[in-house]
Amino acid sequence: MDCERETLQNGTVVLISKAHRFGTDAMLLSSFCRPKRDESAADLCSGCGILALRWHDLGHRGRCEAVELCAEGSELLSAACAQNGIRHIHPVTADLRGFAQDAPQSFDLAACNPPYFTAGRPSPDPVRAAARHEGSCTLRDAAECAARLLRYGGRFALCGRPQRLAETLCLLHGLGLEPKRLALVKKEPRSLPALFLCEAKKGGRPGLKFEPDLLTGEGAGGYDDTAGS
Repeated sequence: MDCERETLQNGTVVLISKAHRFGTDAMLLSSFCRPKRDESAADLCSGCGILALRWHDLGHRGRCEAVELCAEGSELLSAACAQNGIRHIHPVTADLRGFAQDAPQSFDLAACNPPYFTAGRPSPDPVRAAARHEGSCTLRDAAECAARLLRYGGRFALCGRPQRLAETLCLLHGLGLEPKRLALVKKEPRSLPALFLCEAKKGGRPGLKFEPDLLTGEGAGGYDDTAGS
């Protein structure tokens, strides 16, 4: 397989390809909502497995299911796990619309960096198009999968474009995933937000807490390895 290596802060190797890469969004999300060391977690729309691998890099050692539709992404993660000697991350090639239909609701955390776009011209590359445009996976598909996986009190975290914030909050609430934490991502303090990060709690009571804005401009730091829920 033609791939490149990226190394995270604490030495974990991530394997990427032209079709399966990662960016700031995934790094921010993996810091915003992290599993505790022994909690069970699910990385939905896993791609190259960046969320699962970064959680490992930050100390997670509980069961982690990394669900990805494209076999190449799962293969990259499998190879990365082998290189890192990781056994608690399990790459799963599956369509999350049918994943865990009969599974017990036992996960402590699920997270997803979903396709953002519902309109516009998709990429001619089918893998890139699937990662960026809703088609094989909608926001509702990801949220419904998380609702199936999570135990009562479990958390679901995702990122999205600000234009879809109202839609996202309403959808989560309607599925019994109560939005509890929200952070806006900006390039500079006075910039308009480019991204939001949200954490919801299954069966949680209403009450949304705004976290400080996260800045991604030069010198801002972007994300914090010590952050987390």
